[in-house]
Amino acid sequence: METISCKVKGMNCTSCALTVSRYLENKGMQDVQVSFATEELSFTLPAGVSNSQDVLKGINELGYQVVLPNQEAPRGVFFKSLYFKFLVCAVFTAPLLLHMWVKWPWLHNPNVQLALATPVYIIGLWHFGRSAWRSLANRMANMDVLITLGASAAYVYSLIGTLQHLGPDYMFYETTAAIITLVFLGNLLEERSVKQTTTAITALAKMQVTTARLINDDHGHEHIHEVDNQTLRTGDKVLVNTGDKIPMDGTIYWGGGTVNESMITGESTPVERKEKDKVIGGTILEEGTLKMFVTATGKDTVLSYIIELVKQAQGSKPPMQKLADRISAIFVPAVLGIALLTFLGWWLIARDTAGNAMMRSIAVLVIACPCAMGLATPAAVMVGLGRAARNGILIKGAQTLEAFRNIRYVVFDKTGTLTTGKLQMGNFRCFDMQEAEFKAIVYSLEKYSSHPIARSVSAQWKGNGEVMLQQVREYKGRGMQAQDKDGNQWQLGSYIMAREATTDDSHNIYLLRNGKLAGWIDFTDELRPGAAKAIAALKQAGIKPVLLSGDTARKCKDLAQEVGITEVYAEQTPEQKLQRIDALMQQAPVAMVGDGINDAPALAKATIGVSLSDATHVAMQSANVVLLNNSLATLPLAMGLGKHTYLTIKQNLFWAFIYNVVALPVAAVGLLNPIAGAGIMAVSDVVLAINSVRLRYKRVI
Repeated sequence: METISCKVKGMNCTSCALTVSRYLENKGMQDVQVSFATEELSFTLPAGVSNSQDVLKGINELGYQVVLPNQEAPRGVFFKSLYFKFLVCAVFTAPLLLHMWVKWPWLHNPNVQLALATPVYIIGLWHFGRSAWRSLANRMANMDVLITLGASAAYVYSLIGTLQHLGPDYMFYETTAAIITLVFLGNLLEERSVKQTTTAITALAKMQVTTARLINDDHGHEHIHEVDNQTLRTGDKVLVNTGDKIPMDGTIYWGGGTVNESMITGESTPVERKEKDKVIGGTILEEGTLKMFVTATGKDTVLSYIIELVKQAQGSKPPMQKLADRISAIFVPAVLGIALLTFLGWWLIARDTAGNAMMRSIAVLVIACPCAMGLATPAAVMVGLGRAARNGILIKGAQTLEAFRNIRYVVFDKTGTLTTGKLQMGNFRCFDMQEAEFKAIVYSLEKYSSHPIARSVSAQWKGNGEVMLQQVREYKGRGMQAQDKDGNQWQLGSYIMAREATTDDSHNIYLLRNGKLAGWIDFTDELRPGAAKAIAALKQAGIKPVLLSGDTARKCKDLAQEVGITEVYAEQTPEQKLQRIDALMQQAPVAMVGDGINDAPALAKATIGVSLSDATHVAMQSANVVLLNNSLATLPLAMGLGKHTYLTIKQNLFWAFIYNVVALPVAAVGLLNPIAGAGIMAVSDVVLAINSVRLRYKRVI
């Protein structure tokens, strides 16, 4: 099943995005995600379909322009822009509105009004009319149908009155022009307001573009050339000086300095980077000089990965949006029915003039706003996810944001999560073997594991010799097992693995030879900065923290007491962790915070899985949330953003529904003229966008 990703040009409002989405869903496409703000489209071809050309051609026939990743986006033409159309229409509309207050005879001349209104009507018909026709042809009536009908009814009625010299009671040219001009203004305001919701992604995208100092070796002499960073390839050597933006992901092979990674991690304090350290493309070298090998380019970089995930998340729909989509699908036909009933009611039952009845039905058409329901959720989600990304929180999907509001338990792993995982070697002891042999065996086993303890041992005892081992296996949550050439069975792991060989559970890892204790190693592990503060914030918010670890009971209880956790489960295997998560989820939704391979099943099982960015790849893939700055202090912010994003969505949907519920009857009973209705409709979406942008600044914890 192939996933298609591209851009769609020409979407002027959320109604356009909804039209494209419905078209693709009607064609059987799956996982459809359309963002009006970013012009991004992605969908998955259903099983048995391998050619997307016909589907993409259909989008073009709807009046939009598909731009594939390998195509160059068309340059914007000013006279085709919303801004230009609005300016032209405003110039012709102003005199038409002026005649309602100024008694200049020439402004009341029907022919002058016809001459002023006709250019506006033609522009409106070209813009809204084409969209309306295409949407009707595809049986997906959009908002432009309402605008086109309302403006056309007023224009044709006035034109008939002019041609037949029926007098001023038939002159509604200003209604036609005002409707079109005000809707253009509304679309323009909506476009600009919604763009404000994507500023975080725009800022990240700008970080991708820079120049690089490429190092070319010429018989031992280095030559520096400035090149576009997009031309770099894996393995290239690059020089970075103070103040430079690091061009791509890489590894330092000479020099070092302090790097500002705030745009990636949200951490404002620069970090030290030295030889053999990894650096992230787009971050800034604040002080120092370094030379680096490029290790990733293009879509393989950390920054590209973040941008892509956030875009996908912003395009996804939380469950709450489904109700709005179902209502939007029947909205336009319902409004057309109400408008028709309004006209017939005033003309046939109330015995009003046809002109007055028509004006009231037009007011119904133009005040209705299906766009508001389409914009309510995406605007809030884009701001919420953008603020999270700016603070070093990568949230995979709008569903995760919504799920945060129900979390009642947060389960923490111990080593590498509540602690830094940067273990310092403490005491060690070996039995019936030399120290050198002990170190060699331990290193040879631990180099196959990605557990934080194993990484620490491997880093410190590398170079002390190595033993050839066979049948190396890792038992998640327990340890390593292997056999040497002499047939000895070696086991290295936690007390769970060694409990049959010793009753002393006070050490970190134990080495067993043929089932007998051969040695032990102790480590000291520091508490992760911000852990205690994060747990205190969660408890204050009514969320219960839980410690779930494979470490010994004594060490788990000591750590739990230090950070303020009262519910502790120690010496847990991955299977037992999964069972604990399942048991807690029977009571309430659960978030799991972990970092190792042994945490991956629990992360996937929990309502929300949270991983740190220095965690294993498997853990990061299993998690719904990645804390890019490795700081638990941002966890309460992530949960607060989820809660307040959901609250903002509820506010937006309430406004969208209540606006239409109130506005339609008010227009139908004749309390609003079409011009006022068009003006109110023009700003309705802006209210939602402004309320959503407020989420960028409001306090959430």
